[in-house]
Amino acid sequence: MFPRLLRPFRPRFPHHAPLPRHARPRALVAAVHGALASLVVAMALPPTLVHAGEPLVGAAPQHYAIPAGPLGHVLAQFAATAGVPLSFDPTPLGAVQSAGLQGRFTVRDGFARLLDGTDYELVDKGDGAYSLRKRAAAALPAAGSTALPTVTVNASAERLPGELPAAYAGGQVARGGRVGLLGNADVMDTPFSTISYTSDLMNDQQSVTLADVLNKDSSVRFTGQIGGVTDSFYIRGFPIGEGNLSEVAFDGVYGIAPNYHVFTEYAERVEVVKGPAALLYGMSPNGGLGGVINIVPKRALPQDLTRFTIDHAGSSQVGEHIDFSRRFGKGREWGIRFNGLHREGKTPLDNQSSRTDIGFLAIDYQGERFRASLDLLSQDEKVDAPTRPYLLASGLQTLPAPDGRRNISQGWGWWKSQGESALLHAEYDLNDKVTFFADAGGSAVRVGRLSDQTPTVLNANGLTSSTPGHYKFKVDRSTYDVGMRARLQTGPLKHALAVQISNYEDEVGQANNPGKAMLTNLHSPVAYPMQHIAPPLRVPKLSASRLSGMAVADTMSAFDDRLQFTFGLRHQKIVSDNFNATTGAVTTAYDKSAVTPLAGLVVKPWQHVSIYANYIEGLSKGDVAPVTASNAGEIFSPYKSKQYEVGVKFDFERVMATVAAFQITKPSGQISSGNLYASDGEQRNRGLEMNISGEAAKGVRLLGGLTLLDSKLTRTNNRATVGNRPVGVPNVMANLGAEWDLPWVPGLTLNGSMIYTGKEYVNQANTQSVPSWTTVDLGARYTTKVYGRSTTFRGTLVNAFNRKYWSGVASYGTISQGIPRTLMLSASVDF
Repeated sequence: MFPRLLRPFRPRFPHHAPLPRHARPRALVAAVHGALASLVVAMALPPTLVHAGEPLVGAAPQHYAIPAGPLGHVLAQFAATAGVPLSFDPTPLGAVQSAGLQGRFTVRDGFARLLDGTDYELVDKGDGAYSLRKRAAAALPAAGSTALPTVTVNASAERLPGELPAAYAGGQVARGGRVGLLGNADVMDTPFSTISYTSDLMNDQQSVTLADVLNKDSSVRFTGQIGGVTDSFYIRGFPIGEGNLSEVAFDGVYGIAPNYHVFTEYAERVEVVKGPAALLYGMSPNGGLGGVINIVPKRALPQDLTRFTIDHAGSSQVGEHIDFSRRFGKGREWGIRFNGLHREGKTPLDNQSSRTDIGFLAIDYQGERFRASLDLLSQDEKVDAPTRPYLLASGLQTLPAPDGRRNISQGWGWWKSQGESALLHAEYDLNDKVTFFADAGGSAVRVGRLSDQTPTVLNANGLTSSTPGHYKFKVDRSTYDVGMRARLQTGPLKHALAVQISNYEDEVGQANNPGKAMLTNLHSPVAYPMQHIAPPLRVPKLSASRLSGMAVADTMSAFDDRLQFTFGLRHQKIVSDNFNATTGAVTTAYDKSAVTPLAGLVVKPWQHVSIYANYIEGLSKGDVAPVTASNAGEIFSPYKSKQYEVGVKFDFERVMATVAAFQITKPSGQISSGNLYASDGEQRNRGLEMNISGEAAKGVRLLGGLTLLDSKLTRTNNRATVGNRPVGVPNVMANLGAEWDLPWVPGLTLNGSMIYTGKEYVNQANTQSVPSWTTVDLGARYTTKVYGRSTTFRGTLVNAFNRKYWSGVASYGTISQGIPRTLMLSASVDF
C-alpha cells in the first residue's frame, strides 16, 4: 500500500480513466538554507550560572515531551530543546518540582507554563537571551544594578507566516487557527466563532475519524451512523458533507481530504469556523453553509519521534499505527513525517468487519524566506455488511431504537473505497511585510459497493424493505490557488491585506445494477442468500463542476490592535454540467457568478475581553427549474445565505469562555402558485452558543458547550409548514467533557464526557420525529516509562450505559442508529 504514495495516481478498476494530468502535483523542488542549530545544555556546570542553547531561530510552536522533575532541570531541557540562551542559578530551583511540558508551545508560552505558580519570572536580556529572577525581587533591584525588563508572556503575539497558534492551557484546543483567506489568527483577534482541536485531544479520546472529534462540539452533530460509508454533519443546523464530494478542507483548500471518512492519524489539528464562510474558503463543493471544517496535516516535529500505537475495539478489531518524524539539514530545515495505519477485524455491530490501510507522507522545507510542503495520502477502506440510514414510511411514527449492535445489512454485502491525494504548498517572503503563497493538488477515489440501498421502515413491528445493488463511483478533483498577504501601515492604521485567485474542479461518475428487493426486521434481521449482481460495465460521467474566483480582504487595526475591522469581497464563478449517462450529452448547463462580502469587527475594551461582530454570506448553486414546472429549464442565480453574529470572548489565561448569538437565513427553490418554480423558500436559524475550554484548576481540564437553536421554515409553498422546524435540527445541544490528573497517582488521568441532543423532526410537516438522547463516555489513561520508553495506556468506554437511541437525522429525512457500548483500548510507545 505505502509505496503507492510515490507513484502517480492510478484507478483501481481497469475500466476507469486515470486522474486528469492537472490533478497530479509535481515533485517538490527547493534549495534554500536558513536557521541555526541549537546546543545541548550542560547541567553539570557549577551552580553559579547555567547557559543553555543558542539564539532563538524562530517563534513557531514546537512539540515538547519533557518529563516531570526538578524545575531547574526541566527549564534547562526546555531551553536546550527550544534553542534559546537561558541563564539562571539552578541551586534554589532544585527543590521546586515541575510537572514537565507536554504539547505544542511557542518559546514564551512554554516558559509561561513552566513558571506558572512559582516565585520566578522570565527576564529578557536582549538579543534573544533570557534569565530568571524572583518575582518579589523585581521591584527592589540590588544597589548599583539595573533590573532587566520583564517579558510579558503573550501567546497572541504576531506569528510567522504559516505558523500554527500555540495550544491553550490544558492542550485540548489551540489559541487560534486558520481563518481561510485571512490566514492563522489568535481566537481573540477573530471576528468569528472558531475552535481548533489538537492532536493531543484526538489521541487521548481515541478518536478514530472526524465524527469522533466533532461530536464533542455542541454546535456540531454527526448525522451518519457507525459502520456506515460516510461522515456527514450538521453545523449550526445546516448539513455538511452529505454527498459524494467532500466538504472538508485540507490545509485550507477543498479537493484534497478523503471523500467519505477522514481519519485522525494524519491530522495535527481539526479546525471549525462556524457559520457561512464563502469569502474565507470559497464556495463549498456541495454548497454547505453551516461552517467549514479544516484539517491541519501533521508536519515534521523539531524533535525526532518514533511512536508506535496498538489499539483494540469492538469484538476483535485491532489496529497498528506508526508515527515517524525527522528533521535534516544543517539548520534542520528539511522535515519528513510519515504516518501509517493498518486496522482490521470485527466491529461492535453484528456480522460486520472492516479494514483500513492508510499511508500519509509529509515533506516540508523551512528556510529563512521560503517554505514549502508536499502531502501525499493513500487511504483504502473495506467494510463488510456496511450499515445504511433508515427511511420512515409516510405516516409511520418513529419506532424505539433497536439494540445498537443490531445490523440488518446482509453479511455478503460490502463497500470498498480506494483513494489517493496530493497537495503542494509554497510560501515566499518577499520581505518582512509581504508573503506570496500557492497551492496545487488533487485527489482521486474509486468506490465499489454491493450492498443494500437505504432501507425503509414499513410498519410499527419494524418490518423493513430494501433493494441491494452493485454500485461503482469515481470522483476526480483538482485545486490550485495563488495569493499574497501583506502588512502595511497608513497613518494610525495597520493593515493586513490578503488577495487570492483560486480554482476548484471535480468530475463525478456513477453506475449501478439493481438486485431484488428484500424484507427484514429492525429487531430480528433475516439473512438472505447472496445475490449475484453483475458489476456495471462502465462508469459514465454524470456531472462536472468548476468553482473559480478572486477574493480580497483587509483587516485594519488601531489602538494597539484593540480595535480591528475586516472587510472583504469574493467574486465566485460557478460552472456546472450534468450529463446523460448513455449518450454523454449535456442535459443541464449552469454558468453563474456572484459576489459575497464580509464585514467583521473586533473590539478589546479590556485585556482579557474581546467583543466581536460579523456579517458574512454563504453561497450555494442555484436551482434549475424541473421539467414539471411551467418555467422548466430556467436557471436561478446562486443562493446567498446571510449570517449576522455578535459575541464575546473571555480569556482568563487558563480558561477561555465564549458566547455567541447568530442568525442565518438560507433561501431555497420550490414550486409555488401557478406551477411556477421560484427561489422564494427560506429557512431561518437563530442560535445562542456558549463554550468553555481550558484548565479550570491544576490537573483539571474542561471542554464543553451549550447551543440553543430556534430554527424555522419562514417561507414555504405550504401554509401548513410555515413556522415548522426544519428536518434534523434540534432545539438544544449540549456537551461537557472533563479530565482529572489524580494527584496521588502520578501519570494517571480520569476523563468523561456527556452529549445531549434534543428532539429532531424527520419531515417538514413535523409529524415524524426522533426523541432526545443523552450518552456518557468514561475513560482513563496512564503515562509511565516501560524499559525507559515513554508509554501511554488508554481506555475509553463509549456509551457507557449502553443507551439505545437514534443518533441523527440527515437533511433528506433518514435516521441513523446510535453506537452501542464499546470498549476501546490502546497503548503508545515512543522509541
